[in-house]
Amino acid sequence: MGIYEKHVLPWGINLAMRNPSLTAERAKFVPLATGTVLEIGIGSGLNIPFYSRGVKKLYALDPSERLRGMAARRAVGAPFAVEFIGLSAENIPLDGGAVDTVLTTWTLCGIEDAGRALKETRRVLKPGGKLVFVEHGRSPDAGVLAWQNRLTPMWKRIGGGCHLNRPIDAMIKQAGFSIDRIETGYIKGPRPFTFLFKGLASPD
Repeated sequence: MGIYEKHVLPWGINLAMRNPSLTAERAKFVPLATGTVLEIGIGSGLNIPFYSRGVKKLYALDPSERLRGMAARRAVGAPFAVEFIGLSAENIPLDGGAVDTVLTTWTLCGIEDAGRALKETRRVLKPGGKLVFVEHGRSPDAGVLAWQNRLTPMWKRIGGGCHLNRPIDAMIKQAGFSIDRIETGYIKGPRPFTFLFKGLASPD
């Protein structure tokens, strides 16, 4: 891992993800997580203040040591236990049925094998568990999608593997989930980067 990936990129991610439009989405969806929670891509811990009192324990997964360090500082004083896991989500070191909720926010775009990660997510959820997701991805508008396809090869190199054009809803279904609630649409910002999929899913 080079200097950019280890030091510069985590700083940039933390800065970019503090956008007020994203914060508004966190405030709406993060409180839906309850019980024992696994957050895929904890990043710098920006979701931590939005968890409800219904959370008993948080497994905070992220491969970036620098981002986990930022998250650990934000977790100080949290009213629930936080256990950090320094791995990507393709191999989650938890038993099957270990968690009540999995939360993923602006994360599936950057996991190399996101389909495998979603199947691992399904495996670790208890029966009756839920996936809470807020993700950006493939626009339904042909002109915007053309720009997403055009920009993604370059954006992946500078954005930590981020794909602008992943069909998030289809990927969730293909991993064995039923989507119970979904909202889609653009938030403020350049359209190739701001089409969101937000909602809840449960294992089939």
